Amino acid sequence: MYRLASLRRVALPAALLTAVLTLGILGSAAPAQAAEDGPEVTWGVRTAASAQGDGRENYAYEADPGEIVEDAIIIANHDDAPLTLDIYAADGFTTSSGQLDVATRDVVPREIGAWLVPAADRVTIAPGDAVEVPFTITVPSNATPGDHAGGILTTLTSPPVEDGVTVDRRLGIRIHLRVTGELAPTLAIEDLHLDHIGTANPFATGDAVVAFTVRNTGNTRLTAGQTVALTGPFGLFRVDATDLADLPELPELPELLPGESWPVEVRLTGVVPAFVLDGTVTLTPPDDAPQVTATVSTIAIPWTLLALVALMATAIGVWIMTARRRRAVRTAREDARVQEAVAQALRERTPVA
Repeated sequence: MYRLASLRRVALPAALLTAVLTLGILGSAAPAQAAEDGPEVTWGVRTAASAQGDGRENYAYEADPGEIVEDAIIIANHDDAPLTLDIYAADGFTTSSGQLDVATRDVVPREIGAWLVPAADRVTIAPGDAVEVPFTITVPSNATPGDHAGGILTTLTSPPVEDGVTVDRRLGIRIHLRVTGELAPTLAIEDLHLDHIGTANPFATGDAVVAFTVRNTGNTRLTAGQTVALTGPFGLFRVDATDLADLPELPELPELLPGESWPVEVRLTGVVPAFVLDGTVTLTPPDDAPQVTATVSTIAIPWTLLALVALMATAIGVWIMTARRRRAVRTAREDARVQEAVAQALRERTPVA
């Protein structure tokens, strides 16, 4: 059905999708190396010259639902011993570090990993040689329009070592496929929270933490610029994340695949506790995607200052009450003295019978 073409000393490509153990890394290698202190990856992969193009760093296609895409991958053995590798496809996802990775082999594929079928699922390559392995991508007739990501991978699984750990060395090339149809590039801001963090100093400003989740609710790969702003009542005491010299740069939003989400947390300083604090988050995607804005409010009460004011008010009240009581006592004593003096004068004027 397919032939495995033998090639001599194929050059290693730049910009490979490399996965060592279970970690996917975008980069280049010559030849690719495993993680520090890990085993060496002694083979390389590159895209083959085909009707889809030549000299490509990865695979990028646009296809209609029901269409079949044909291409090939070249695998080169840089070792001095024969090498047997498994070949398979997997779906892509964005890691917590914002990089594109592909699922491990034990994850059931639903898109690229299920649509791509290599001509052979295992090849043996002689030392210094290379083979070209064709593959086909059959886009389902009911495939969702928009972007789909994955990769074609070669893997060498080492037998378990003494502690029972199996090392799965993977090397592959990423695949981006856009299925034609109506595109809807949209993002959403979800789970927006705003927390005010006060200070023990009654005359100092505090901090605020804005946390939210960005979700790609459309069907295309999408990123966006972000701004976060805080204001008090009537727009007073504005604080912008991008205007603070001592604030770390707002975390960069990676390119998210459809359906993916990305958590963001920003801490702003110099926030005036003006009883009410309003937060505004704005996402500005490129091209024709709509801008997204969400707002949230929280209470920002200067408790320490209020406690100080209450203490001072209590002290003043006690002082006033004490002063009034002292005046009342003095007045009563003065009245009693006057009354006694009047009574004494009356007694002195009354003749003795």
